[in-house]
Amino acid sequence: MLALRELPDGLADALTLVDGLDDTLVPGLARIDEERAAALRALAAAFAGSPLADRVGDAVGKIIAGTVTDEHLVTLAGARVALLGAAHDALRAVLDTALGRTRSPLSAVPVPGPEQLLAGSRSWLRELAIAGWHGVDHELAGGAATAVQSLLAAPGGRRLAVLLDGFSAELRAAAPVATLPRVPVRRWADLWSRALLLSQDDYPAFATTPADGRLVILGVDLHEHPTVFRAQAHGLLETADGAVRLVRTSVAAAKVDTISGPSAWRMLTAFPIFRAVLAEHRAVEVSGMALTPGGDLIWDESRAAAGEPVDPFAAARVRLGAACAPPVAPLDRHPGVLAEPVLLEGYRHAGEAFDLGGGVSVALDLDRLPAAGPLTPALVAASTACLGLLRWDGRWLLQPLAVQALVKKKPVAVHVGDWALGPTDAKAAKAEAAAGTAVDVLRERAGRLLRK
Repeated sequence: MLALRELPDGLADALTLVDGLDDTLVPGLARIDEERAAALRALAAAFAGSPLADRVGDAVGKIIAGTVTDEHLVTLAGARVALLGAAHDALRAVLDTALGRTRSPLSAVPVPGPEQLLAGSRSWLRELAIAGWHGVDHELAGGAATAVQSLLAAPGGRRLAVLLDGFSAELRAAAPVATLPRVPVRRWADLWSRALLLSQDDYPAFATTPADGRLVILGVDLHEHPTVFRAQAHGLLETADGAVRLVRTSVAAAKVDTISGPSAWRMLTAFPIFRAVLAEHRAVEVSGMALTPGGDLIWDESRAAAGEPVDPFAAARVRLGAACAPPVAPLDRHPGVLAEPVLLEGYRHAGEAFDLGGGVSVALDLDRLPAAGPLTPALVAASTACLGLLRWDGRWLLQPLAVQALVKKKPVAVHVGDWALGPTDAKAAKAEAAAGTAVDVLRERAGRLLRK
């Protein structure tokens, strides 16, 4: 873990260039002042000698001169993704070195996307870049609706459709953006550049392959949005040839913002096997489940069967160190998506951090502990072992997913997913039962509306 003490050379410089580019999108590319022009020239200079040198230099020169075309914009987006990808790769190399983790190469077969449907999304993204975030009003924010509707009709366009729909919803909720005290500059630039690259006619999608084996879930990361609840499990896939691979799998459901905490699990009733294996700590027998090149199992209840009980901590101690990590898909090469499963033991508690010895400490990301699970900061503070995700947010952070701890001198294991079938704590169960009544009422009303 000593490698975690050092930051990669050039990381700060790369992120500074990204910040300069992102800042130009605040007032919009139609309003480039001298300071922002200098930031774009610095971006072009950074790519001198690279395969993108001519394209980035030409795009920057034309945009500063007042000409903004789709080709110029995709070049800017590509340069931005390349910088963040380089930062991601450098940080991931540090992490793999610290963990002694091997990683398989990316080998994927591209499949064609919905070329004829992409012009609408490019047009809307161009308008956003020219107007800038401060120029976004309700009309501009809602301009993605036609493109989203067309993309949703084609299976190959749904990934981009969901991205555009969510991005548009964020902008509508914030409009008029000029009145906001603070603009989420990095986030919106991430969404914009990702959407723009996915909107290119020749951007490849990648085919999945069927996977068979025994899946042992180490922990689950819960993502709760006012309108969506998602459970993403990280685990070990053991195949018949003896190989062990790190994989992710997730399920999600729409909800309303009044449903939160443990009652959010009720929204995942379409996935009884997924919920049961989390709550009961069982292995999953996987048969022909689709696996993406980036290590995501596309959860399919018809291809999963609950297996025998397993101890995630015991499995991690025996198999995690030798597991092969998946490659990272091109658009996922971003420091913000680093999330590597780890097992930590033998640490000392140092405030809201784990001291790993040798001058290495990892801060705890306790803000990510979900209300839908039983894991609390107090349990983390009492822990003797922790399964979690190592993340990067300007420094290395550990997001706990499960802990072994001493509570009243008795050893306990507590996992985020323990309440997948309902709270086991009496107080939480009582509160969830009351909230569950609201869920049932909302479902009944929704069903009545649909019948009409």
